[in-house]
Amino acid sequence: MDNWTQIVITIVGVLGSGAIWKYLEARLKTKSAEKQTEIQNSDGVQYRDDLKNRVRNLESLLAKSSDEKDDMRSRIEELIGEVNALRVEVDYLKRENDRLKDKR
Repeated sequence: MDNWTQIVITIVGVLGSGAIWKYLEARLKTKSAEKQTEIQNSDGVQYRDDLKNRVRNLESLLAKSSDEKDDMRSRIEELIGEVNALRVEVDYLKRENDRLKDKR
């Protein structure tokens, strides 16, 4: 009977330790999931995510502003060319006007 008692105790211990191990494993997974949820919902993470979104937004605005600046610069260069051409034409027309006045 002594051997049977030891065998039963061993079987109960083995089965019990397997069940305990599964329980502890499930408990650890649950705690880990709760911790992940807590981290994701914490103010620091939300603040960080908000800052990341703001930085992305500012970068896109900066790129857009840079493109607009380049467009304006090229337009100004075109207008300067046109103004110079008009100055030359006005000078030519003044000389032509003066020449025609002198012919009378």
